[in-house]
Amino acid sequence: MSHNHSTDHNNYSSARLFFTIGLNLIIFIFQIIGGLITGSLSLISDSLHNFSDAIALLISFIAIKISTGSKSTENHTFGLKRIEILAAVFNAAILIAISVYLFMEAWKRFFDTAVIDGGTMSVIAIIGFLANLIGVFLLKKDSGDNLNIKSAYLHLISDTLSSVAVVLGGVAIFLWKVYWLDPLLTVFIGLYVMKESFVIVMEASHILMMGAPNNVSLDVIKKELEAIPGVNNIHHAHIWMLNENNVHFEAHVDVENIDIKESSFIREKINDKLKELYPIHHTTLQFECDDCLSKTIIA
Repeated sequence: MSHNHSTDHNNYSSARLFFTIGLNLIIFIFQIIGGLITGSLSLISDSLHNFSDAIALLISFIAIKISTGSKSTENHTFGLKRIEILAAVFNAAILIAISVYLFMEAWKRFFDTAVIDGGTMSVIAIIGFLANLIGVFLLKKDSGDNLNIKSAYLHLISDTLSSVAVVLGGVAIFLWKVYWLDPLLTVFIGLYVMKESFVIVMEASHILMMGAPNNVSLDVIKKELEAIPGVNNIHHAHIWMLNENNVHFEAHVDVENIDIKESSFIREKINDKLKELYPIHHTTLQFECDDCLSKTIIA
């Protein structure tokens, strides 16, 4: 029952991603033409971000399909579930690269200010803003539970904010001819996007380096599990994330010289306690009777 619900949820997410891909490609074409006509670098930067959105969403779409459809094999016993984490890193890297390029273009514009059609610039940016806002609402629900979708969602958020900045900048340029505002807006947009992208890269890297969830305490786990009758000591523990929703735990469990049936009962109690404490649903427990010389929680 739970597995089917997860599959339906992923299909729903994929459908929303696919719709948003088409929307961003249309806006990219519209804005790149508008940027060339008006001479606005910030509008062109907005269009490039929209194009990167479409690429990011496509990568996320493919990653979800591969991740949910992959089966365990001898070479990949966990399947290909981490492909979504790799997709998140790739998407963030694209954003960082685009931001660096736009910084260089903005620097040139500071010394060679171009005349810009602020009115047309604002109108085109408003259309881009509305399109991005639709995408934000479509992906908001899934962005908190999936780092891959979160990276795509960040693309849309950054473009929505940049569209607002471009609209306001266009109005200011139209009214007061402050053409230097165009490259300045490009720099501010790029700085925000880079900051958020680095956050995603750090989160994804933590998972790829087999890091533990930030809210998990091994000391708490040790204390709670050793309170279970029959458990003398929990040691040599390892906890890591396969992805942000799939946490694994393994440990040595020191018990008295008991039969297998009794150890199975203790194992069930340990699993129940771990599920109660944290979102840990996969455990590997090695039962032993005073075998290890060192019994610290971390080997």
